[in-house]
Amino acid sequence: MKIIVTGSLGHISRPLTEQLVQRGHQVTVISSKPEKQKDIESLGARPAIGSLEDADFLTETFTGADAVYSMVPPNNYFDHNLDLTAYCHRLAHNYAQAISRSGVRRLVHLSSIGAHLNKDSGIILAHHDAETILGNLPDTAITFMRPTAFYYNLYGYADMIKKQGVIAANYGTTGKIPWVSPIDIAAAIAEEIMGSLSGKKIRYVVSEELTGNETAGILGAAIGKPDLKWVLVPDAQVQQGLEAAGMNPRIAAGLVEMYASLHHGALSEDYHRNKPTVMGKVKMTDFAKEFAAAFSAG
Repeated sequence: MKIIVTGSLGHISRPLTEQLVQRGHQVTVISSKPEKQKDIESLGARPAIGSLEDADFLTETFTGADAVYSMVPPNNYFDHNLDLTAYCHRLAHNYAQAISRSGVRRLVHLSSIGAHLNKDSGIILAHHDAETILGNLPDTAITFMRPTAFYYNLYGYADMIKKQGVIAANYGTTGKIPWVSPIDIAAAIAEEIMGSLSGKKIRYVVSEELTGNETAGILGAAIGKPDLKWVLVPDAQVQQGLEAAGMNPRIAAGLVEMYASLHHGALSEDYHRNKPTVMGKVKMTDFAKEFAAAFSAG
């Protein structure tokens, strides 16, 4: 198969590219950074250097492909001029336009847990919007991948652990958090790309469910802080902390609302109705080793 992978060589796209190449597929990786060209080629894939903001570039790159994996790359949450919703909306429209023009018939798109909600989900509303836009493509079979909370988001608490000795958040503690590894997401995406599908499908991906306290215990043991606790704090305190760190206030508010929705159950309600029967292979104890290495090096 001729497969297009977006996301350059990020957390998901690199292992996905490796898996697809190893299985004999012709893979083209889109990256906005010319310096990534050699790295992409070293994996046995073809680089396509250009911008996801350029619908004509996407159309040209997608033409002749059997399948496309699309995603909205992370942006700079500390850019106070960033309109995150507009950015995601724009890229979703570009993907839809390029897919329609190029005649691609198979799409796997990276969405998120909580994308079923049309309100009160913070930054996840952008994924709901993208699913709506892409879902209107009439002749393309689409799988919307809805991963849960990424393990690597826990790196954001490293400085807090060092300075305050706790993980303080407006979700978690005794509530279950569905965590996921990008390795497990990549494996699920590869399965979807190579599987047969007509119409539209939603697939959740999760590696392990743990409470905040259990998560803190595993990370604490790995970094030599066995008494590490996960502490529940008010939304306003989290908002204050994010803004004090320099985050765009609108995005900070979106993150706070997203985590509050997770804490109160709305964000994960559809996940619980459609939970995978088999969880991923990478567990928190595996991630904790990487976390500990980064924690000690930082």
